[in-house]
Amino acid sequence: MFNRLLASIGIGSATIDTLLEKTHYTQGEEVEGIIRIRGGNVQQDISTIHLTLMTEYIRESNDHKYKEQTAIRRFAVSQPFRLEAGETREVPFAFRLPAETPLTFRNVPVWVKTELEIVGAVDPTDNDRIEVLPGYAQNVVLEAIDQLGFRLRKADCEYSRHSGTGLPFVQELEFVPTTHFRGDLDELEVVFRPAAGGVELLLQIDRRARGFASLFAEALDMDESFVRVRFSEAELDRGASSVAYQLKDIIARYRR
Repeated sequence: MFNRLLASIGIGSATIDTLLEKTHYTQGEEVEGIIRIRGGNVQQDISTIHLTLMTEYIRESNDHKYKEQTAIRRFAVSQPFRLEAGETREVPFAFRLPAETPLTFRNVPVWVKTELEIVGAVDPTDNDRIEVLPGYAQNVVLEAIDQLGFRLRKADCEYSRHSGTGLPFVQELEFVPTTHFRGDLDELEVVFRPAAGGVELLLQIDRRARGFASLFAEALDMDESFVRVRFSEAELDRGASSVAYQLKDIIARYRR
C-alpha cells in the first residue's frame, strides 16, 4: 500500500527512455525508434504512450519578446496495458516528420517529448532533441540563395496568426547580401511554405535606405516589399543555378 502511494506521486514509479534510430532527419523523413519502459516498485496500468514533436517560437507583447513552447504534431503509439513491478518492456514506434517542422538552423530547438500516461499517478516524460535538415526543395532554394551571395544571419520561429500550416508560428530565415545585392538591400527574409508539387516562398525584401526620402520610408517600415514565389518540381529539378536566375530577377525588381 505504501509503495503504491509513493508511486502515485512519482517515487518508485515506472520510468521511460526513448531511443531514436538517429538524431538527424530531413523534413518528411520517417522517425523510428523504441520506448524502453521499466516497471517501478508496484504494478501500474498504462493508459497510453504519446509522442509529441515539439519546438518553441518567439512571441512579442508590450515591446517584450518571450519564448513559448508548442506541439507540432502528437502521436499515440500504444494501447492500454498493465506494467508489472520491475518489468521491462520495449515499444517500437515510427512517424513521419511533418513538412512544417522547422529547420534547426541557429539552434532552433526541435525535440520529441515522450509521455507515459499512468492511471492515478504522475506521468513520467522523456525529451530527446533532434536535428532537422532541409529536404530536397529547400536545399535547392538555399543553394540558389547562396549562389546569389546571401549569407544566413538568423533563423527564428516567430508568432504568426496566419502561418498557413495550422501552427502558431512561421520560421523566418534572415539573409544578408555579400555580393550581387550588397549596397542595395539590407536583408532578405525567407519563409518556406509546403506546397503540393513544389515549394512556396514568402520573401521580404528590405531595401537599403538612400537619401532623405528613403530614410523616411525606412523609419516607417515602408522600405520592405513582400513577394510570394512558387517553384514547381520541374523548376527545382533544373537545379540551383536556374532557381538563382529567377530569384535574382525577382529581387532586382524590388531593390530600388
